[in-house]
Amino acid sequence: MNLIRPFPALRPAPRRAAEVVAPPYDVLSTEEARIRARGKPYSFLHISKPEIDLPEGTDPYAAEVYKKAAENLKAMIAAGVLRQDEGAYYYVYRIQMGTHVQTGIVAAASVADYDTNRIRKHEFTRPDKEDDRVRQIDTTNAQTGPVLLAYPDQPEVDIILAKTAQAAPDSDAVADDGVRHTLWVMRDAVDIARITALFDAMHALYIADGHHRSASASRICASRKAANPGHTGTEPYNAFLSVIFPAHEMRILDYNRVIKDLNGLSKETLLEKIRASFDVTTASGSVKPARPGQFGLYLAGKWYQLAIKPELIPSGDPVGRLDVSLLQNNLIGPVLGITDPRRDKRIDFVGGIRGLNELEKRVNSGEMALALSLHPTRMEDLMAVADANEVMPPKSTWFEPKLADGMASHLL
Repeated sequence: MNLIRPFPALRPAPRRAAEVVAPPYDVLSTEEARIRARGKPYSFLHISKPEIDLPEGTDPYAAEVYKKAAENLKAMIAAGVLRQDEGAYYYVYRIQMGTHVQTGIVAAASVADYDTNRIRKHEFTRPDKEDDRVRQIDTTNAQTGPVLLAYPDQPEVDIILAKTAQAAPDSDAVADDGVRHTLWVMRDAVDIARITALFDAMHALYIADGHHRSASASRICASRKAANPGHTGTEPYNAFLSVIFPAHEMRILDYNRVIKDLNGLSKETLLEKIRASFDVTTASGSVKPARPGQFGLYLAGKWYQLAIKPELIPSGDPVGRLDVSLLQNNLIGPVLGITDPRRDKRIDFVGGIRGLNELEKRVNSGEMALALSLHPTRMEDLMAVADANEVMPPKSTWFEPKLADGMASHLL
């Protein structure tokens, strides 16, 4: 099978995209989704968060929730709000958030290449989250949440996508958060064939976000293949819904840390211990690190700039040299006593989209004792970790802008 292939997407009918598009299912709580979908009968949240249409208190993992998702999907198709294309196409997908623009391709990516790590991972998955996606896909018979992938630099792909995007868009919507989502159908057979060939020549694709969705697609494929004596490898379940952007256009924001206490230390003793591994200087204002190896510390109403001592940066270790690792291994673990940031309740994580003011707010309120700002993880670092078949520490990347659910779905 090809690394990617065209497919007949289920997508909003003309001029209906604004009614449909919704945030990804995993960035909203049930209550937030209920509020967002109020007065919007065709919001995709009725498919991705269907518990909002059931009595409050319904277990979001109950069987009736998945059944409701399937009912809502069929109802939106019957109403003509969602339509499936008759032919198999690629789709050019552009996201614009403020001045940032990125243009990629919607495609069906090969499960077989995911299984052999040609589509590369950088995170662990949780079985319960995989189970949730498996049940949702199985019950709706559709992949409705795309996996965000990155492709290495390939100028010819960029050129073909830009050429397709010169036409009038097939879908265009501005979401509640002001982010614009635009879709074009790539109908040119020559361009489709060329895109397929160019991706086949790539050594790898990289999962940016959507590890649970891709893992669940692999499980669905394995179970359906085992149950299908006539399996050929061309069935829709052999691929998963993906949106693939050029790595050089993707934007990772900082993913900052806030800590509840000083681990029994005084402010002076804490700073003294930090100086063992970092150069510490008092800053005149908030610290947004300008380069890797630089950090901000907000403590007792003051900002400090920290710079890791160069001899502590391990060479030849793509995980160990990440800023999130340097901070964890030289400050959060040994000084603050938080050795398992996945489970320790003393630490929380704040996406860079919220700004440094959010860090100050949480410390000034007394909720947290200190905050740490980081330089964003770079795409080349993520790809290096994935190429080494390693796993990044938790909360290493915060991608913005987010994909919208509902722009294109993959029926199985």
